[in-house]
Amino acid sequence: MAKLIGNTDFIDMPVFIKGKVRDVYDLGDKLLIIVTDRISAFDVIFPNLIPNKGKVLNSISEFWFNYTSDIIGNHMITTDVSKYPSGLSKFKEELQGRSMLVNKVDMVKAECIVRGYLEGSGLKEYNNTGSICQIKLPSGLKQADKLPEPIFTPSTKENEGHDINVSIEGLSDKIGVELATQLRDASIALYNKVSAYAESKGLILADTKFEFGMFNGKLVVADEMFTPDSSRFWDKNEYEPGRAQKSFDKQYLREYLESITWDKQPPAPVLPEEIVEKTASKYMDAYERITGKKI
Repeated sequence: MAKLIGNTDFIDMPVFIKGKVRDVYDLGDKLLIIVTDRISAFDVIFPNLIPNKGKVLNSISEFWFNYTSDIIGNHMITTDVSKYPSGLSKFKEELQGRSMLVNKVDMVKAECIVRGYLEGSGLKEYNNTGSICQIKLPSGLKQADKLPEPIFTPSTKENEGHDINVSIEGLSDKIGVELATQLRDASIALYNKVSAYAESKGLILADTKFEFGMFNGKLVVADEMFTPDSSRFWDKNEYEPGRAQKSFDKQYLREYLESITWDKQPPAPVLPEEIVEKTASKYMDAYERITGKKI
C-alpha cells in the first residue's frame, strides 16, 4: 500500500502557503508544490486521507500542462524529484509522484471558469435569471444540458470571504480589458482542446476553472489544471440531461455529506471506510481514463 501523506512538516524549508490539499514551499524564484492526500468539502478539511489522491491530482495536472503547452505556457518545471534543488532528493519516497517544482509567478487576481454544460452555481443562476454572469442563455434549458457554446464566467479572487462572480466587463474593470480578453480567449481555447480529448476517452468535461499568472511578461497557467478537484467530468455513456450526472469528482462525497446530519462547520466528521474507498476509486478512475496509465 502506498504511503499516505497528510502533512509535509518533514520539509525543512520556508512555507509559502498551506492550502486545503496543497502545501507549497518557497525556494526563492521557484516553489515546491506538494499535493497531500487530504480532502476537503464545503471548505472544511476531513480527518481521513484518501489513498493516492495526491498522486492522482499531481499527475493529472502534469499530463494537462504538457498536453496544452501549444496553447499557453505554464509554471511547471519538473516532477522529477532527482532534479529538485536543495537536497530535496532525500525525500524522494515521500515526494515522487505527488510534487512539482514550478516557477514562482505573479498570480492574476481572477478565477477563470468555463462552462460547457448547465450545472452547479451556473444552473442555480440560470434558473433564477435566465443568464450566467450576465450572459443570456436560451430559455427552457434543463440541468446538465449542453450550452450552445462554452461560456467564460470568471470570478474575482477576494482576500476575505468567497470569490465574487463577475461579467467579462466587470473583470475588465478590475484588471484591464487586454488582460481580461487574454484570460477569456486562453480559457475557452484550453476548454475546447481538452473537452475534445476527454470525449475521445468517454468523458464529458462539463466545466472547469483555472488560475493564471505572469512569468517573464507572459501569461501562463498556474496552480492545478483539469483535475477532478477543479473540473466536472461526467461519464459520457451515462449522460442524460435533466438530472445530476455520474461524476469523477468530489460530488459523490458531497452527496454523502448532504445525507447525514452535519452542519458543514468544522470539525468535519470521520468518513466511513466505504466512502473513503469509493472516493479514492473515483479519483483513480478519472486518472486512468484520462492518461491511459495506472498510478
